[in-house]
Amino acid sequence: MDMFSLNGKIALVTGASYGIGFAIAKALHKAGATIVFNDINQDLVDKGIKSYEEEGIKAFGYVCDVTDENAVTSLIAKIEEEVGIVDILVNNAGIIKRIPMIEMSAEDFRKVIDVDLNAPFIMAKAVIPSMIKKGHGKIINICSMMSELGRETVSAYAAAKGGLKMLTKNIASEYGEYNIQCNGIGPGYIATPQTAPLRERGEDGSRHPFDSFILSKTPAGRWGEADDLGGPAVFLASDASNFVNGHILYVDGGILAYIGKQP
Repeated sequence: MDMFSLNGKIALVTGASYGIGFAIAKALHKAGATIVFNDINQDLVDKGIKSYEEEGIKAFGYVCDVTDENAVTSLIAKIEEEVGIVDILVNNAGIIKRIPMIEMSAEDFRKVIDVDLNAPFIMAKAVIPSMIKKGHGKIINICSMMSELGRETVSAYAAAKGGLKMLTKNIASEYGEYNIQCNGIGPGYIATPQTAPLRERGEDGSRHPFDSFILSKTPAGRWGEADDLGGPAVFLASDASNFVNGHILYVDGGILAYIGKQP
């Protein structure tokens, strides 16, 4: 199983103070990686450091706006000086604005594109030169089922995640010759604190309509857990995936494979 080991590797997971990024970072650490993460402000970084400490993990946290190219350049230089060269980049930071398209301002649309698409470009651009010098590197972009599907109120998010899928393929195409693999993970519907209200039962025990909708569309018959993303992340970060490049691994319980039950 040595091919799955991340011993001696440095993994940078963006926006990993909590949620999916935190779960992925924990899995990478369990496989042997040193964890580095960032978030948008010091309060979130401090909370993240505390959460990692509670899990027995020594993580290195930095404040950085991943949409600011100069700030990202400074961040990578600081990480290389204080921790080491990044072997694994996980572009996890992201936002969503659920607004009907004709009601959405161009400013809001651009903001989502900036965080969900431009930032992964900026982060990848910053780490690739050192990966080339080192002779290897792994980049994992957190895509979405919206990299493949559309849905009401998520025009900006779907556009960004569709673009991120193609950025993933292009990084693989452009830098594969340098032993850099760039792949994506497309989470399905994941049970997080943010989605908890959608999964609460009514006083009569009935399910929330959206909860029923998701369960009816998922062959696994359940919401995903953040920890479900850990194994796929370790695989894509490890030598086990050295000939896997430009691939989007959908961790969705089978939603994208399933047309749904007949009414």
